[in-house]
Amino acid sequence: MTNVLLIVPDPEMRESMRNQLQANSYVIECHSSFPLQTPASMQIILCHAELAEGVNGLFGVNDCPVILFSKDADIKKAVAAVREGAADYLVYPFLPDELVAAVERALGSRYLHPHPVAGEAMVFYPMLGRCELMLELFARIQKVAPTESTVLIEGESGTGKELVARALHASSSRQQAPLISLNCAAIPETLIESELFGHERGAFTGATSMRSGLIESADNGTLFLDEIGELPVEAQARLLRVLQEGEIRRVGSTRTHKVNIRLIAATHRNLKALTKTGHFRDDLYYRLNVVSLQLPPLRDRGGDIADLANYFLGKICKTLNRPLLTLSPATTAAISNYNWPGNVRELENAIERAVILCDGNVIEADALAIDHSVVANAGTANAHDSSAEPVEDESHNSLEDYFVKFVMEHQDQCTETELAHQLGISRKSLWERRQRLSIPRTKTRRKTPRRNS
Repeated sequence: MTNVLLIVPDPEMRESMRNQLQANSYVIECHSSFPLQTPASMQIILCHAELAEGVNGLFGVNDCPVILFSKDADIKKAVAAVREGAADYLVYPFLPDELVAAVERALGSRYLHPHPVAGEAMVFYPMLGRCELMLELFARIQKVAPTESTVLIEGESGTGKELVARALHASSSRQQAPLISLNCAAIPETLIESELFGHERGAFTGATSMRSGLIESADNGTLFLDEIGELPVEAQARLLRVLQEGEIRRVGSTRTHKVNIRLIAATHRNLKALTKTGHFRDDLYYRLNVVSLQLPPLRDRGGDIADLANYFLGKICKTLNRPLLTLSPATTAAISNYNWPGNVRELENAIERAVILCDGNVIEADALAIDHSVVANAGTANAHDSSAEPVEDESHNSLEDYFVKFVMEHQDQCTETELAHQLGISRKSLWERRQRLSIPRTKTRRKTPRRNS
């Protein structure tokens, strides 16, 4: 349950807000004026803007996010309030579900407060975290976001690298322009140059018309390339030119034209090590590594694990139209002690599975379907250590043994696309299983005939 302190002088407004929040399973404590002492159990404060003007240190009370609201739709007051530390500023009367959406947004982003430009929309992304590692990350995001610098986000799969990219974009001067995202591992090698840079009609078989690429779509905005370590070497050379010269040339074209993008890249691999093996260009690596942000694995985040579990629990119960469930003490202990090799993504999936399977009002540990013997801090793996042993479910050993054997036997003769086709899975699924099972891609990529580019 989330405890909300509601401070509203108008009885009618106070009752309306109370009813809407209680209908969404929040526990409400109401006051007509600011109390002399804020209860320590409060997790968020909703306060009328006029009352907030006379309260010193309001935005530092128990680390609670504070949402201000008023009947006065003054954008200057709203921007000033957010810059002082308010999580949001709402205008009464609220649209349906607007109040609840603001509360959930503030709870999810309580430790990351982007500063909007005057007159522009205030956007927040749900990045929970109160451990020292995450607070340091949030501080760096706020320093880096307003700049035009290229950013390299490093961290294990499932730690939330795309959320960091979105926070950087939302807090930048480009926030009104598009954020274009691409997972480099999800596109076949033969198509990724066309996907990124576009192509001219007749550039290759099947190119029946001219097509703009994602880089052009991101012009004046932000381009986010996830898993950039999977980008083919040929495409790396083209991307380097974009960063060096600020210009792009479509596949099959002899002409270049200017583009203005901010690049944010992410990887779970050690790019510097890849430069030594020839799998990643060292000149591109140094262009990317202007500012590096490190995302910690979930197992190193202490109390954040339980906070995230409860956040996902509330979110998923609402999505699935279930009454708000609770975690038993044994379940909370199991969540806190588990190693979470799949990080935040695995935690969210486990909570969703538990909500679906739960028959009562309390989720027990067995519903998580995790291996309770895999404890946190036991065999902690480095995000860049390709030799780290994956945590496996013994019930899947035979299938995964077959997968490993098949890939190792055939990868020298097949491209990734061909290998995925023979296995009956997508190229993205093949890549994800490689990472989970620590199967190195040892073969030299088969060269394709050079195209006119």
